[in-house]
Amino acid sequence: MDIPTRNGTHEEQDDEVDVRLYSVSPPSAAARSAARLSVSGERPQQPAEWTPSSWQSKPIKHDVKYSDYKQVEKSLRKLEWLPPLVTPAEISKLRKKLHDVALGKAFLLQGGDCAELFDYCNASVIENKLKVLLQMSLVLTWGSRTPIVRVARMAGQFAKPRSSPMEVINGKEVASFKGDIVNDFDPEHREPDPDRLVQAYFHSAGTLNYVRALLSSGFADLHNPMSWSLTHVRDEHIRQDFQKMVDRLRDSLEFLHTVGAAESSNLNTVDLFMSHEALLLEYEQSMTRKLVGPDGKEGWWDTSAHMVWIGDRTRAIDGAHVEFFRGLENPIGIKVGPSMKNEELVRLLNVVNPNKEPGKVTLIARYGYDKIEGLLPGHIKAVRESGHRPVWSCDPCHGNTVTTSSGVKTRKVSSIVREIALSFKIHKSLGSTLNGIHLELTGDAVTECLGGGMEMTDEDLGTNYATYCDPRLNYEQSLDVAYLLARYMRGEGGDAMFEELMQRLQ
Repeated sequence: MDIPTRNGTHEEQDDEVDVRLYSVSPPSAAARSAARLSVSGERPQQPAEWTPSSWQSKPIKHDVKYSDYKQVEKSLRKLEWLPPLVTPAEISKLRKKLHDVALGKAFLLQGGDCAELFDYCNASVIENKLKVLLQMSLVLTWGSRTPIVRVARMAGQFAKPRSSPMEVINGKEVASFKGDIVNDFDPEHREPDPDRLVQAYFHSAGTLNYVRALLSSGFADLHNPMSWSLTHVRDEHIRQDFQKMVDRLRDSLEFLHTVGAAESSNLNTVDLFMSHEALLLEYEQSMTRKLVGPDGKEGWWDTSAHMVWIGDRTRAIDGAHVEFFRGLENPIGIKVGPSMKNEELVRLLNVVNPNKEPGKVTLIARYGYDKIEGLLPGHIKAVRESGHRPVWSCDPCHGNTVTTSSGVKTRKVSSIVREIALSFKIHKSLGSTLNGIHLELTGDAVTECLGGGMEMTDEDLGTNYATYCDPRLNYEQSLDVAYLLARYMRGEGGDAMFEELMQRLQ
C-alpha cells in the first residue's frame, strides 16, 4: 500500500477538532431550514429540550465550511437512510463493561491511530492493529489480574483538528488537511468535499465488517499460536526480563489447555469495541437514531461507534459538542488537559452525566509526565467530592510530544511509560484507581517514536515516518509498554527495578 510519509512539520500536537451538523431521520423542512442556517453561520434559538440538532444553537470554535450546500444535504440524507454501524445492544454491552471498569473490576485498553485514513481499510492493516491490541490485552490481563475491556480507535477516527484553517506547504498557502472525512491530504485537493461524509461511512462499515469476521473466525482464539518474538529488544537484560514474562504467559495458556478450560468459548474470541472522537457533528447527528435499547426503553444512540469522546479543545460547557454529547445513550469520553480547572471538570460531568452513573463517562487525562503531579491530584479530589464515579484513563501520548532539531514530531517510549506509572502512583496515594490507558499506536512497522526495546533514535525516524498526524507507537514499542506496565502492576521488583528498566529504554 502506497501511503505518503509525513515529517510532521505542518501538524499540531493535538488531535481534537470540532465541526458542525444538521438533521436526523427523516429531516423535516424546518430541520433542513435550521441546518441551512447553521451552515451559513446563523444559529436558531436555543431549544428547551435536547434533540440531535440542538447543538446547532451553541457556539462552536472549529468549523468546516462547505461551498456546495446542496451536496452536503444530499450526503446527509444518504447517511440518515443507511443502517446503523453498531447496535444499541452492542453499545449497552460496552456501557456495562465500563461500569465494571469504573468500579475497579476490569481495566480499559483503548488504542489506535491518531488520524485514521481511508487507506487503512485494508486487510493487513486491520489484522496488524487487532493483533497488537489483543497481545497487549493478554499481557495486561496477566499483569493486572483483571479482565481487559478492549476499545479500538478505528472504524471512524477520520477527522483531525487544526489550529489554523490554512497551512504553508512548499511555500504555498493551502487549506489545512482536516482528515479524510473532510478533504484530501494532497495539497491540490484541499477543498472540503461533502461526498467524503458518505465515504467515511462505507470505510467504517468495511473495517467493522472485517473485524467482526476475524473475531468470529478464530483470529483471537487463544488456541492459535501468536508470535511473541522479542528479537527487536536489543538490551539483553530487558529481553531476558520480558522473555520470562512471555514464558509464564505461555505456561498459563498451556495449563488451561491441559485441564480443558481452554475449550471454553470465552477463550475462542473476545469483545472489541470501536470508538472515535466525535468531531464532525454533521456526520454524528446523521448517525444518531432514536432506537429501543435492551431494557425496552427508547433513547438516542450515536450508531457511528460504540463510544465517542470530546476533545480537549471542544469541551466548552456552553459549546456545541457538550450539548450534543449530553443526550446520547453511548458511553462517552472527555479529554482532560492541563487547562481544565477542577470546578470546570465537575460542572462538565454534571451536564453530561447528571445521574452520576458509574462508567458512563471516561476521563482521558493528558498532561505530560512533567505536569501530571501538579494537575491530576486536584482533578481526582474534585471529582471524588462531587460524587461522580468515572473511568479514569491515562493518555500518556499527547502531553509528551516533542519536536526534534530537524522539526519532526516524536514521542519517547520512556516518557509515555513514566506518565502512566506516575498516574498509578498518584491515584493510589489518594485512594483512587487508574482504570485504563489510551494510546496512539499501530500494528505496522513505522518509525515515529523514540526508544523502546528497539532503541529507536532520531536518525531512525526517517526510515518509515508515515503518520498524517501525531507519532504512533509501532507494534514492538506497544508491546514494550504493555510488558513494562504488566511488571509494574504486579509489583515485581519494586520501584528500583522499574526505574532501571526505564533507564534502559531511554
